[in-house]
Amino acid sequence: MLWITNLFPKIGSSYGKEVDNLFWFIFWISLFFFLIVQIAMIYFVVRYRNRREEEVSNIEGNNFLEITWTIIPTIILVIIFFYGVYVFDNFQRRPPANSLEIKVIGHQWWWEFQYPNGYTTRDTLIVPTNKPIKLIMTSTDVIHSFYVRSFRIKEDAVPGRYTWTWFKVVEPGVYDIQCAEYCGSRHSKMIGYIKAVNRNDFESWLASVSKETDLSSLSPVEKGKKLSQIKGCTSCHSVDGSQLVGPTWKGLYSHEVVVLENGKEKKLIADENYLRESILNPNAKIVKGFQNIMPSYQGQLNEDEILSIIEYIKSLK
Repeated sequence: MLWITNLFPKIGSSYGKEVDNLFWFIFWISLFFFLIVQIAMIYFVVRYRNRREEEVSNIEGNNFLEITWTIIPTIILVIIFFYGVYVFDNFQRRPPANSLEIKVIGHQWWWEFQYPNGYTTRDTLIVPTNKPIKLIMTSTDVIHSFYVRSFRIKEDAVPGRYTWTWFKVVEPGVYDIQCAEYCGSRHSKMIGYIKAVNRNDFESWLASVSKETDLSSLSPVEKGKKLSQIKGCTSCHSVDGSQLVGPTWKGLYSHEVVVLENGKEKKLIADENYLRESILNPNAKIVKGFQNIMPSYQGQLNEDEILSIIEYIKSLK
């Protein structure tokens, strides 16, 4: 029966074994009673099949049997309930006090990770091994579900509120992240990775990227390019003319675009004001042929950052 236990990916978190033990406890109990019911059903179908025309007796019932098959399942369900509460409360909901807190923001259709030093990554979360990691999650648009099979964790990222989960990676490696809540047309593409490295390598990496959080020394175009990558703009808008979820940025500035405003077609020039409005209020004017799915970046970008992104768009001729 070893092949059954190999159906799941290798455990990568400190409490993954507890989750698996709970699963297999429920699985074997369910299988045991399933086989009893199926074997008994087959036996009685064969043993008491109708072989000739005859009157059958009317069985009123058996109080002992009815009480027995009510009490035993009830006891089993109570045991499963408290076992589940024990695993959930003692392992998944009690992060150690020395946990490293990382913010996770779900977007359609990518993950944003913010480190305590302000550094942000997209779809790749780098963490140290043997260090508790607490993820504080939210979403900018719809409900997403942060799911890491190898860690046996899944938690919803909900717009307008914070949720959290935690884990501790036991060995270095790369672990898949999936969104387990249908979130739109590109839901299946919302994947990411957790890269676990040893403590020294993580500290060295974090120290090196801390320098990248200071964008003040960059030109407006370079700063805008960096911000568009950090904020995930280029996951929906190409910079080479290819078509993605949103209109390409290449050759956009100063050219005519056809938009839908209040359901009516309208032609306008993509100038600075149009680009700024599209960043802060993307639902006001929808480019014809594209869906109204872009979230607002109101409150996520200051004026200097907005201008830098606009300068970057202007440079893509």
